Amino acid sequence: MTRRVSDAIGRCELTHLDRQSIDLSRARAQHCEYERALERLGCRIEPLVDASDLPDAVFIEDAAIVVDELAVVTRPGASSRRPEIAAVASALDRYRVVRRIEAPGTVDGGDVLVIGKSVFVGRSSRTNDDGIHQLRNILSPFGYDVCAVQVDGCLHLKSAATSLSVDKLLVNPSWVSLDAFARFDFVEIDPVEPLAANIVRVGEGFVYPAAFPRTLERLERGGFRVVTVDVSELAKAEGAVTCCSIIFRDYSGTPR
Repeated sequence: MTRRVSDAIGRCELTHLDRQSIDLSRARAQHCEYERALERLGCRIEPLVDASDLPDAVFIEDAAIVVDELAVVTRPGASSRRPEIAAVASALDRYRVVRRIEAPGTVDGGDVLVIGKSVFVGRSSRTNDDGIHQLRNILSPFGYDVCAVQVDGCLHLKSAATSLSVDKLLVNPSWVSLDAFARFDFVEIDPVEPLAANIVRVGEGFVYPAAFPRTLERLERGGFRVVTVDVSELAKAEGAVTCCSIIFRDYSGTPR
């Protein structure tokens, strides 16, 4: 699932970056190229209804966490983003049983890293302890182990760590303690590219920003098949490649 870049993206929420002018036409072209990259890796794109008045709606990942058994619709930490949720919940209802994070809990999907039955949740400015507790109560009956991870210096956990495989992560160790990930191997980002730890995994392939050539070289040396995209305009809104999609298997036509 994806969502078009909003007319209002220039009013996006910002936490760690200074506001810059965003070229709307270029941002939309970049988003289309991102969708094409996902299709090249085997995804079927389902675009949601436009949200021209919601500045951050393109960053759809923050609105939900989808696992095989159900979908959890979040309650974003930024109150301006909560109107994004209704359309996402309605779309996901066709594919999964939908549960919700309720007040006073907050969870951004960008803080939730799911690897098999392990769920790492960043404790950040957007995700609080009550939200983590609710997510644990929702997922634990299905066999998921939910572990809180402290995040410092960046917006979300997935700014600091994302999955390369079931046992390997791409990480920026300056922004998250690696103690919680003791069972994993790591590819560390090049230190001159602090934002380079965010990558989208689709099966055996990956979508990755073209802005981080030093870290890309490390990934390619490790044998990872990477499709690069230019997301420079979206990055001005603190967006990364995982932010712009919710990726899940479609079981709607399969008996379960």
